[in-house]
Amino acid sequence: MKNYCSALIEEHGSVVALSFTDGTQDRFHAIWLRDNAPDPATRSPENGQRLITLIDIPEETRVSAIELLHPNSLKVSFEPENKTVTFSLDWLLQHSYDKTDVSSAGWLDRKIETWDGSLNSDVPSANYKTVIQDQKALGRWLANIRRYGFAKMIGCPVESGALVDVAELFGFVRETNYGKWFEVRTEVNPTNLAYTGAGLQAHTDNPYRDPVPTMQILYCLENSAEGGDSMVVDGFRAVKRLQEESPKSFDLLARYCARYEYSGEAGINLHSRKPMIDLQPDGELIGVRFNNRSTAPIIDVPYELMPDYYKAYRRLSAIVSDPDMAVRFKLAPGECFIVDNTRVLHSRSAYSGEGSRWLQGCYPDKDGMLSTLAAMENTFLETEL
Repeated sequence: MKNYCSALIEEHGSVVALSFTDGTQDRFHAIWLRDNAPDPATRSPENGQRLITLIDIPEETRVSAIELLHPNSLKVSFEPENKTVTFSLDWLLQHSYDKTDVSSAGWLDRKIETWDGSLNSDVPSANYKTVIQDQKALGRWLANIRRYGFAKMIGCPVESGALVDVAELFGFVRETNYGKWFEVRTEVNPTNLAYTGAGLQAHTDNPYRDPVPTMQILYCLENSAEGGDSMVVDGFRAVKRLQEESPKSFDLLARYCARYEYSGEAGINLHSRKPMIDLQPDGELIGVRFNNRSTAPIIDVPYELMPDYYKAYRRLSAIVSDPDMAVRFKLAPGECFIVDNTRVLHSRSAYSGEGSRWLQGCYPDKDGMLSTLAAMENTFLETEL
């Protein structure tokens, strides 16, 4: 943590500047400080929600006085309200926005780590019996999901529907036309190629939905068939590799929408229009949609760019199919894995009719997982998880 040395009012009260012993500085605008004041008249002590609107704050708000309080607080007085509040200096540092905008397309949150097939030697995993008894162990498992976008769990009950118990360790299951959970095994007249013994290219699930399911659990109940290995590919590493090879290809797949559709069941006709590479307006890489089985005719790319778009699409397809990109494992009964479906592609090798392969799948929501993890990190130090 940085050591503070002084605080100054600048620009006629419109800015507060905090200086540190290492020579750096963080500046905060008066209107931002007033909007984020932590006092009980501004934010509810019970739930932290803001009690006022921005138009309740005078437009001419300025800071009239400041005082550094030891060991870690800053008292700030505002005019024309004649209001004084106290901020935690650590909180201000955590929420600093005084930085040069050097963001480039495809940047990643610092809590995310990309990977390739070399992670085979250290697949993130946890034991079900351990995490249901040890909150820190559960927190470490969830932190690995946030970091890598996937993780395994072993030692689970070999019971139909038990995957929901795994989801309820951190959140809730989203029900779809496939049900609260769905069966992944060979069917005579399958409504989806996932219900056959065919091998599947690495893909994200249900890109034809808006919003797309943000997580998926695949849970093994039987797996005696020859083949049927599970594989996962980091979509973020794949598109960053594409960007390194061809920034133009990355830009085409991020700028123009693909189309996805599914109508394999009576009464179901799902469509979406989204780019394969999903960026925030400031360039942060937040999602990948890739599913060869569900891609509809692409019609939102300008005529003159369509050949280059398909060249980019082909190259991304080759990257996600590169064996060196994949982590590979065969699930045993009572094992499951979870993927961030906005990031990690999953696939399987073909399997024969001999023996049996029975998995169940469901779609938890990522916001529930991130909320549970954040609450744990508020309870335990992040370094303890």
